[in-house]
Amino acid sequence: MATARSRRPTPPRIAVPDLCARYSRIYTAAITDVLDKRGYYNQTFPHDIVPLTPDTRLAGIAFPVSGKQSRNLETEGPIRAFLKMLGAVPRESVLVIQANDDVAAHFGELSAVAMKARGVRGVVVDGATRDAAYIMRERFPLFCRYRTPQDSLPRWRAVHWGRPVTIGDARVSPGDVIVGDFDGVAVVPKKLALEVLLACEALLDTENQVRDAVRKGMAPLKAYEKFGVF
Repeated sequence: MATARSRRPTPPRIAVPDLCARYSRIYTAAITDVLDKRGYYNQTFPHDIVPLTPDTRLAGIAFPVSGKQSRNLETEGPIRAFLKMLGAVPRESVLVIQANDDVAAHFGELSAVAMKARGVRGVVVDGATRDAAYIMRERFPLFCRYRTPQDSLPRWRAVHWGRPVTIGDARVSPGDVIVGDFDGVAVVPKKLALEVLLACEALLDTENQVRDAVRKGMAPLKAYEKFGVF
């Protein structure tokens, strides 16, 4: 007589829009704390990649792009490649551009309008933007390393997209979760996305209890001993 095989429980599933919405309520410091405890110590972008405004937040699924410096006397090819790349970015994504460049602007206002209309959740550029005031008025979430009015078309081109890139010490693969706030940008590996989300939500609940306790006068060490975090 055959015996039933033991089966591991199926992990719960969560729809991508719900996953992104819930991550948008988690701050990056909580995410990095949770990742540290799991041995993932290099999950943030360099600290000079900053939001256009202090209240800028984003959370979405990584769509990585890589480019390179290129002296383009003829710009028809570069603009077509860039626009093809923009058209490939899915809804609920964060476009992550590894520019490999410190001269040109790799994103601008018309690109922001197009991404916003397509349901893209934001952009992180390891490089530059231009039209920054217009993008802020659009309230489109954008993080970048610098700003310049110089157009990319004669100076730079997108090379490939939908493949992993490394920015600073952080590896970004398609499907990873990108979360950004005033502290910086964190990368959650795809395989840990739900696990880390649930751990972060539990951590935030505990931190709220700690906050209430110390506001009422509990000593920091006693709060730590009671709640296990500080």
